[in-house]
Amino acid sequence: MKTDDINELKKIAVKCRKNILRMIRANGSGHLGPAYSCIDIVTALYFHGMNVDPQNPKMADRDIFLLSAGHKSMAQYAALAEAGFFEKNILDTFGQFGSRIPGHPDMHKLPGIEANTGSLGHGLNLACGIALGKKQDGLGAKVFVIMGDGELAEGSNWEAAAVAAHYGLDNLAVFVDHNGLQISGRTKDVMSFEPVADHFAGFGWATKRITGNDMAEIVAAIDAIPFERGKPSLIVADTVKGRGFSKAENQAGYHYWKPSAEDMALAEKELEDDSAGVGK
Repeated sequence: MKTDDINELKKIAVKCRKNILRMIRANGSGHLGPAYSCIDIVTALYFHGMNVDPQNPKMADRDIFLLSAGHKSMAQYAALAEAGFFEKNILDTFGQFGSRIPGHPDMHKLPGIEANTGSLGHGLNLACGIALGKKQDGLGAKVFVIMGDGELAEGSNWEAAAVAAHYGLDNLAVFVDHNGLQISGRTKDVMSFEPVADHFAGFGWATKRITGNDMAEIVAAIDAIPFERGKPSLIVADTVKGRGFSKAENQAGYHYWKPSAEDMALAEKELEDDSAGVGK
């Protein structure tokens, strides 16, 4: 399941993007923009960085992943399906009544989901408690979180940032999916939290900034965690919203997408082209 091969990880990321389109086709709509912007990070975590086992999803020493920005759920579902946590035909039920893969992750419906998320500003708080518990139990497990940059406006995040530093949670690592857009426009116009890394550093975090759609940079950052002993790690991942579908890239209008047949065909063709081009 785990690989160090960057080209192989890129191929898996394309497969995960295909899984996302499969869910949107089944439901008729979905949060394409944010799912596509973070899928390279999610892929690197599940297929390179994290100690998880789809055959034993509750093993005591597993690493934990929380998708704080739960509306990006298709990214996590896509990776879980590709990794074998559940059968891929379940992807065709996305968003339907009674589905195991609803619009936001539900820990009671699907293996590999560690917490119910989607009410923004809660993921980091949950992660602090889990990371502290892992330390107290003497387990070497890491806790990973993906937050959205628009989510930083929730004040609870900054309480959690202080807690993580105070307790020296160096088994906690947070990616901020920094695509610069949210449902109501550009984050710098709606509510700016720049410079993000400096704010976290002020609380006592060790920080890095990477290109969040560059697989090699993502892998290098994961491999360097913890960046400093005794400090939680913060990665500002500069991404492109909608990365992987040319019409959607850096477009706020594709935050939630209801595709025409023509646009869906174009998105699928572009992924086929990407799949053929990886590693060449």
